[in-house]
Amino acid sequence: MIADIPDWLLSAFIAFSRIGGCFMVMPGFSSARLPTRIRLFVVIAMVLPMMVTVGDYILPHISREPAELAMLLATETVTGVFIGLVARVYLLALGFMGAAIANSIGLGGIGGAVLDDAEPQAATGALVSMFAIIILFTLDFHHQIIRALVMSYSFLPVDAPVHPGVLLTRFVDELAEAFLVALRLGSPFIAYALLVNLAVGLLNKLTPQIPIYFVSLPFVIFGGLVLLYFSIPIMLSLFGQAFGDFVVAR
Repeated sequence: MIADIPDWLLSAFIAFSRIGGCFMVMPGFSSARLPTRIRLFVVIAMVLPMMVTVGDYILPHISREPAELAMLLATETVTGVFIGLVARVYLLALGFMGAAIANSIGLGGIGGAVLDDAEPQAATGALVSMFAIIILFTLDFHHQIIRALVMSYSFLPVDAPVHPGVLLTRFVDELAEAFLVALRLGSPFIAYALLVNLAVGLLNKLTPQIPIYFVSLPFVIFGGLVLLYFSIPIMLSLFGQAFGDFVVAR
């Protein structure tokens, strides 16, 4: 049955494995709010024009043996997932820092609707993640990721074996870089939380008869919201710059 399938259709299916694996975890397109059928149609729509560019990289390595074809599809899927996950890790780091910001300013218990994940998240973290996704699409970084996906056929050929150690090392490096960027962006809120909690703790020692925590909580939240109001444009701008440097470098 496989022998009757045209070469171009097999090539498109192999390209679908890498492109679909990337879109499965890519920021924005992997959102739980996006129906699975829509994501499938988006990937199919991307495969057809991309075959003009990547078809020459795939055709020489087509195999009609079921075992070799299954291994090739699995390898291409893993490669695509790795490319998308390396890009997504920056958004995950920013979401983690958004949750830390919410806890720092006293809003950790208020839930919010998350656009890019099915898990509930603090309202502040959901807001920061939503703005980050909007920035990524506004600045056309998703086009850069697709461009990197096409270029990946040059340095990650179809017939090249997948080396888990190399992929894990690269992923750990990007994870460390992403969380370092997120830590820099959230450092004002961490410093704010340390200073405020230290002041509240000293006041509680000086006046143990007064419930300082309940009295100070509105002021802590107000100060955190003021800090968020003035810092979120700069924070998201620096995030976009860091993501842009990542895409250009890779």
